[in-house]
Amino acid sequence: MTSHNQSEWKEANGKLFKSFLFSDFSEAFGFMTRVALVAQQLDHHPMWTNTWNKVEIWLSTHSAGDVVTDKDRELAARIDGLI
Repeated sequence: MTSHNQSEWKEANGKLFKSFLFSDFSEAFGFMTRVALVAQQLDHHPMWTNTWNKVEIWLSTHSAGDVVTDKDRELAARIDGLI
């Protein structure tokens, strides 16, 4: 898998954000599938978009008022571990 992503998650507007670029749609979709499995394990699901080889992810905790919490930071770290 080839990924060119931002080096750090950025926090803005009460959310963590990161953009990931892959060599093609299949790699991007495979990454999203792995993220989905981790999110399900943690019972904490991202807001995301996918356009061909690009995946953008926003993380916040809705039950805490749609702000960034430790749950988001944990999921972000687990997502980074998938690359």
